[in-house]
Parts: sequence; structure tokens; C-alpha cells
Amino acid sequence: MKAYNLITILGPTASGKTPLAAALAVRMRSEIISADSRQVYRRMDLGTGKDLADYTVGGTPVPYHLIDICEPGYKYNVFEYQRDFLQAYDQVVAKGKTPILCGGTGMYLESVLRGYRLIPVPENPSLRHSLEHKTLDELTGMLSRYKTLHNTTDVDTVKRAIRAIEIEEYYLHADAEERHFPQLNSLVIGVDIDRELRREKISRRLRQRLDEGMVDEVKRLLDEGIPADDLIYYGLEYKFLTRHVIGEMSYAEMVGQLEIAIHQFAKRQMTWFRGMERRGIAIHWIDATRPLDEKVGEIMGLVE
Repeated sequence: MKAYNLITILGPTASGKTPLAAALAVRMRSEIISADSRQVYRRMDLGTGKDLADYTVGGTPVPYHLIDICEPGYKYNVFEYQRDFLQAYDQVVAKGKTPILCGGTGMYLESVLRGYRLIPVPENPSLRHSLEHKTLDELTGMLSRYKTLHNTTDVDTVKRAIRAIEIEEYYLHADAEERHFPQLNSLVIGVDIDRELRREKISRRLRQRLDEGMVDEVKRLLDEGIPADDLIYYGLEYKFLTRHVIGEMSYAEMVGQLEIAIHQFAKRQMTWFRGMERRGIAIHWIDATRPLDEKVGEIMGLVE
């Protein structure tokens, strides 16, 4: 029997990883630690696809961690995620449980699974000034030239790309502090979903969330006084919805461009996961279309 001290469930958006993780958590009487870079924000619910109802299975609530821990407008980062993950991990383990890590943010997942030692990165005003007039394509090209690990799955705004370059540039010239991170032996499960089915589910879920009031959610956040640029920084739904609300694009333009962007995002997620495999992380892929009980049973077989 392999002594796993963590179970990881990963997959692209709309793959069904959260219901799988929740069902597994009920079976194992465990708790979930989220690995989603947007779901950390309070009141950003529909736009981040929290689907909190998924954390109740057959009337049994599943405890979860690292969701709704920051105020909108704050720029949470992977250094903070590592710190908060360790705190949540220790809490779950102290109860005699094996934590279940679940999410689709590649950088967060890999920082935990490979135990990267990270340090907080300060702002670099002169670098930001030198980059502020470059296009997103130019910045993405610059980012791709760094050999160290960087997060490109979420870089879909100029500000996020500049911040990513700022981080990489800092790591090139700074000695990383030795920061204790436990050696985790994780069983990593990937939810494998057919490309066309994934596209169908993404489109259907987008329209459902729009019907449920995703535009109104962004209006409320803006009414709270959160600057439009801060919401646009978060990318994807918040980038396009905010631009629609402030009058920069029509509703039809917003929906069309957002749908394309989410499809592209899911593709980038899969590219990241395949890269994780090349970098030595073994991922056991499970067909998303199989019955939930079968998927949970297979995972339990691997655990035991």
C-alpha cells in the first residue's frame, strides 16, 4: 500500500472535477483544499464558477478550504497560496484525514506537488513603466522566454502579464530563501474530458451563469467601489463582463468573446497539465463520462 498523504483531483474548467472530489471526500470522510486562483475572492461567485452546491453530496456537507478568503480587488498570489495551503493541509491532517486538493490552476497545483520554495516578490516600478505600452501578445512572448516556472494559464490581461514578468525577473536575480515545504506523496487524478464535450459544457454553463445574474454580480462589485481595472485584472469572465458593464462592448460582443476566451483557457489548462507530466508528475487520467460511483471506486482502488 502506498502511503499517500494527499489526493489531487485536477482537470480543465467544466470537466466535473469538483463533484468528483466532493464524492470522494464523502467516501473518505475527508476535506477539500481548493486550488483555484479566482475562487479565493468573496462575492465573486458566478464569475468564478464556485458551484458551492457541489460541496453537499446526498445531504452531507463537505468541508472546504481556501475559498472566500480574500476581498475583491486584492491581488492574491502563489506565494500566499503555498502558505495558506500548508495551514489548511496541517489542519486537515491533524484530524487524522487525508486532504483532497482540487482545482485547475496549474501554478497553484504544481507549487504544492513539486514543493517549490517561493519568496514574496515586490513591485518593480521601473520595469512596469518599461512594459506598460506593450501589447498582450508581446508580453506573452517575453514571458515564454523565461526558463523558470511561470503561470501562463491565467495571463489574459496586460496587467497580469506584466506582473508575471515582474515575478520571473525577480527570481532571476534573487536568491530564493529556504522555506520549509513538506514532501507530499500525492495520488494525482486527472479528469479527462473529450474536447467537443468540454466545449459543449463550457458554452452551456456560461449561458446558465449569465441567466443566473453574472452581469449583476459584476455591477454589484463595481457599486462597492472596486475599480474596473481591478476586476479586469482577474481576466476571463471579469475582464469581459466589466468591459460590457462600463460600456466598452455590447452584450452580444461580450458573450461571444468570453465564450472563445474560456475555450482557449481550457486548452491552456490541458497544455499545463501535460507539461506537469513531462516535468515528472504522474497523472492517472479518468474518463469524465464514466458514472460518478465508478470514478470514485477506481480512485479508492488506487488509494488502497
